[in-house]
Amino acid sequence: MIAAAPTSQRAIDLVAMAHDASHYLLRPHTVATPTSIAQVAELLAEATRSGRPLTFRSGGTSLSGQGVTDQLLVDTRAAFRGIEVLDGGERVRVQPGATVRQVNARLARHGRRLGPDPASEIACTIGGIIANNSSGMACGTEQNTYRTLESMTLVLASGATIDSASSDADEQLRLAAPELWAGLSALRARVLADGESVASIRRLFAMKNTMGYGLNALLDHERPIDLLVRLMIGSEGTLGWVGEAVFRTVPVAPLVATGLLVLPTLAAATAALPALVDAGLATIELMDATSLRVAQTLSDAPEAITALTIDRHAALLVEVHAATDADLALGLAAADRAIAGLPLAAEFAFSREPAARAALWHVRKGLYPAVAEARPSGTTALLEDIAVPVAHLLPTCEALEAMFERHGYENAVIFGHAKDGNIHFLLTERFDTPEGVTRYATVTEEIVELVLAHGGTLKAEHGTGRIMAPFVERQYGAELTEVMRALKRLCDPAGVLNPGVIITDDPHAHLQHLKTTPTVEAEVDRCVECGYCEPTCPSRTLTLTPRQRIVVRRELAAAEARGDDALVEALLVDEPYESVQTCAVDGLCGIACPVSINTGDLVRRLRSETRTPGRRVWNAAADRWDATTRTASAALTVADALPTPLVRAASSAARAVLGTDVVPRYEAGLPRGGARRSRLLDTSSAVRVASPVAPPSYAAIYLPACVGTMFGPEGADSAGADSDTAGATAALLALCERAGVTLLVPEGIDSLCCGTPWKSKGHTAGYASMRDRVHDAVEALGPSAAGLPIISDAASCTEGFAGLLAGPSGRVIDAVTFAAETLLPRLEVLRRQGRVAVHPTCSTQELGATDALVAISRAVADEAVVPEAWGCCAFAGDRGMLHPELTAAATADEVADLARLQREGGDFDHAVSANRTCELGMSRATGLPYRHVLELLERATRPASAAR
Repeated sequence: MIAAAPTSQRAIDLVAMAHDASHYLLRPHTVATPTSIAQVAELLAEATRSGRPLTFRSGGTSLSGQGVTDQLLVDTRAAFRGIEVLDGGERVRVQPGATVRQVNARLARHGRRLGPDPASEIACTIGGIIANNSSGMACGTEQNTYRTLESMTLVLASGATIDSASSDADEQLRLAAPELWAGLSALRARVLADGESVASIRRLFAMKNTMGYGLNALLDHERPIDLLVRLMIGSEGTLGWVGEAVFRTVPVAPLVATGLLVLPTLAAATAALPALVDAGLATIELMDATSLRVAQTLSDAPEAITALTIDRHAALLVEVHAATDADLALGLAAADRAIAGLPLAAEFAFSREPAARAALWHVRKGLYPAVAEARPSGTTALLEDIAVPVAHLLPTCEALEAMFERHGYENAVIFGHAKDGNIHFLLTERFDTPEGVTRYATVTEEIVELVLAHGGTLKAEHGTGRIMAPFVERQYGAELTEVMRALKRLCDPAGVLNPGVIITDDPHAHLQHLKTTPTVEAEVDRCVECGYCEPTCPSRTLTLTPRQRIVVRRELAAAEARGDDALVEALLVDEPYESVQTCAVDGLCGIACPVSINTGDLVRRLRSETRTPGRRVWNAAADRWDATTRTASAALTVADALPTPLVRAASSAARAVLGTDVVPRYEAGLPRGGARRSRLLDTSSAVRVASPVAPPSYAAIYLPACVGTMFGPEGADSAGADSDTAGATAALLALCERAGVTLLVPEGIDSLCCGTPWKSKGHTAGYASMRDRVHDAVEALGPSAAGLPIISDAASCTEGFAGLLAGPSGRVIDAVTFAAETLLPRLEVLRRQGRVAVHPTCSTQELGATDALVAISRAVADEAVVPEAWGCCAFAGDRGMLHPELTAAATADEVADLARLQREGGDFDHAVSANRTCELGMSRATGLPYRHVLELLERATRPASAAR
């Protein structure tokens, strides 16, 4: 017996999964989360037997409405994230829930990558790129999913499962689905017998084309199993499901040069395309005049754009890719010849510098977030795409610009993959008014007429979905549309697989179920529900993701507005734990978000508005922080001396009374308490505690983290007793002494804190009190200290100080960055430290300190390894003790990745990070003793005479 797939009908699960990146909204009646291909097969078989429809959903980044339903929604991301590199990276076996970025990270060390390169690679999954036949900025039609997928394990509507790589796969298909097997050959014969059909298919699929089914398969293949495999690509879950696939990978070009061509008009830009394409440029990205005006608002826009007085200008972002220096020189020479005669409106040069290249790409990739972020609250951002023959690109773009102006779409931008004739345009629309819907309907009809008049395709990359399903026959004609309908009937005789997508009888389907975006919270109203935040979220497999936290708030507001009291009540029952308590407020979502939304800001405010036991205690503690940290240290030391079951029972009893979000759960493995900061500082010659100071030579202002007082170092029998495990503060002081560097510490350091405990919990009064105290202590050092960098030795504390001291104070950097920049060049590594596992943290990412963390690790180790699946550990101060299940879920992928790395390369001699609580979380999750990287640096550079 196959265990039934887990399902849910909780209101919070249904509304959370209802929203994707498209502008359509349907709420499923049930969400299923299968854990095996066999369970998916049973779901398909039952749907066919019962006639009850289902829709598959993976990353939720599709833009055309192909991932929403009011029936059964099947989540194929959660349990299907396997990646297996084959043949030294030449091929890769992947499951549908793995993201493109995750797959490419596994392939990177082999110098390979997937062919499809969609801009949403951070979040879009393999299931989606197969279902949509994704391509991207550089892959064209030569390296898209259709061309690079080698084989797949597919599940038919009947539940039959076939691996197309099997030598007898075609026979398996004949036996499992004889009508489908014969019908595929008959459809192929039908198309081949019609010269007009063949010509239409060849013309349309010479471009990027994801409109309708991939009928080019009927010309390219003969065996029914091969036909079915290729027809599944781009079928958007309407013909079956792909449970696993093998891709042929493509080489990564190690050498890249990037430049921005600014031309006086769109006509001049499009006229330049033939010569640039002939020169072999790997990437040619078009931006129209409105795009350039938007780009001028970006903080790091290059001078070639900021210096322009934009009239009718256009720009082409171009790249040369090469495997060797010689090939790059040849490519650049060819490009220079093509560019030489162009009427450029600004100076041009190729750059190989990473920072310069990143700034140019930020111009191109920053268009979407810039327009989306600036859109009026309550409007929806619509990102559409089409393709036309390159010769028709200019009149198409000019007509689109005139159309958008005529209909009042302000700041509508046009950009795209010019060498493919594939352009995107971004509009903002209001779907909560009849006028907005009418305008959208009118413009859609005009776009259809325009694109088809120029011999183009209505969907180049984003899939047909619901948005273009009514127009399939307009593009393909009656005969080929009937071939598609016949294919649908063959594969899905019960009509239960994603009905209404690709094939529809409703000419107004694209105007049904449009998503409105109510104004809810200032922190998150600009969210476009793209899902880029989800893969990095620590709670993604436990409760909700940032996107889902936001849509729950939107659904609450909408339900309250329409008087749906039952839904409001149901959501409010589950929201506190699902949304608020299990958010790590780590900020990684803000880094991934194209419009820079840190959902933690929303969660912190919600916490501040909640009546929480212990708030008065926390706020009072801000004024007695020295005593508080010493009490916590003593409590841990006492707890360490008592039997673990006794302490755990006491903490569990307190949690039962006061709440699991108030009282931490004690577990074995927590360390003893640490040493008071002033005690460590008093014994070091590398610091001076003073206020104010004279100008002499101090390298930095040092604010040691109080977390080292509360939590002693890893493995020490008592605070500071073992010199190899003395903690980050002691290690930094020893390193400074060794390097001849002096630090300046404000007076009263034992009473200072970065404020993060109060800020993360929403205790605003305590945070304000601590902010004022720290600011006064730093200011008391006097004007001579004003230019010094400010450092702390726990990354989350450094991030806290950076926010707390924002303004006139000096540059706040983490001790890891300070050590890499200032100490490491003055130190000699005396003992290599073997194989080291490195765990970056959310704060090292936010601070830009991850490179320094890795650099120090590599400087002292024989091999320093950052797991590809690393992510926030979600220990988050005490959050991992309040909700241990959060840290367990957050670290699961990294734990599995570390196990793989140990199988492949042997055990780790050390494990390091840059934050004490993260080290606790990772030690608990992995069983490896994580320490601060500065402790390893101190050990590696310690003279033999100092060893103990």
